[in-house]
Amino acid sequence: MILDLRRIFATDNSVLKIEGTLDMSDVDYFAGYPLKRPVKYVGSVSNTASVVTLKLDINFEFTAPCDRCGVMVSGCHSVTVDKSLATSLERQESDTIIIVSDMRLDVDELVYSEVILNLPSKHLCRPDCKGLCQKCGKNLNEGDCNCDNSDPDPRFDKLRDLLSN
Repeated sequence: MILDLRRIFATDNSVLKIEGTLDMSDVDYFAGYPLKRPVKYVGSVSNTASVVTLKLDINFEFTAPCDRCGVMVSGCHSVTVDKSLATSLERQESDTIIIVSDMRLDVDELVYSEVILNLPSKHLCRPDCKGLCQKCGKNLNEGDCNCDNSDPDPRFDKLRDLLSN
């Protein structure tokens, strides 16, 4: 969705409501497609005392395997965008100002960027996930396995020697 913002920039106390969805099901993230449902966004662009601001709430559902046990996990996430809009900027760059030199804003591009930047980097089925047994591969959240895990990792022999002294 491309917004024509000429009327907003020209008229004080004007508001333009924004609402829509964006299909991001084709986004490949760590060899998977975690955004199965459309991303929803709602907000507004407003001009108050000649300051044009964008307020946008973005909501998406993220589905990915748990990083410890591999069980599929789904969760809802929200991102709030609160930025000023300007037609030009005298200084270099700003994280709080979006430049709209042609007075047009591509909302889909903005939503896409914000979702990609805010995708979760750690996925757990629960905070205390025990993961998988290193020997047999059993999900330890479902119960203990009968593997003998008393064999210490030989890579830590030197460290154990230091600690025993």
